[in-house]
Amino acid sequence: MRDTAGPMAGHRAPLYTPDERRRRDASVWTIVQGVLAPLQFLVFLISCILVLRFMLTGEGWMAASVSVVVKTALLYTIMVTGSIWEKAVFGVWLFARPFFWEDVFSFAVLALHSACLWALFTGSLDARGQMWLALAAYATYVVNAGQFLLKLRIARREAMPGLAASGACS
Repeated sequence: MRDTAGPMAGHRAPLYTPDERRRRDASVWTIVQGVLAPLQFLVFLISCILVLRFMLTGEGWMAASVSVVVKTALLYTIMVTGSIWEKAVFGVWLFARPFFWEDVFSFAVLALHSACLWALFTGSLDARGQMWLALAAYATYVVNAGQFLLKLRIARREAMPGLAASGACS
């Protein structure tokens, strides 16, 4: 059993080394991610409304389906550009130390969104089944987005140690 009461208890490595932070701040891919993430979230909200409308009323299947395709296309885009960002900042295409678990869970998100496209284009599920699958995919997306938002919060705290100590970033 490891000693958790020692001087390093509760200590974790910083999210970025000074070189990684410099590369992150200089990379155009940081800006791309900063634009795509809120855009994807907006499309997610609109799509949720359309999917839920269909589930509640049985109307608007085409609009809901198109919104799922658009949301999935944005997900693929943010995954590819995120991988390029990780390569630019950390030197690896995926599974960089600070974002390992976020990347692992991103594959579950990607698998469920891909299953939505498969179901839509093959007709392997009926309309309601497709929308239930979309809602499951969206639930995983929310968890994954939360993971990344927590890392963003950590990065901001690390960038302003005086504010983190005072609790001003909470």
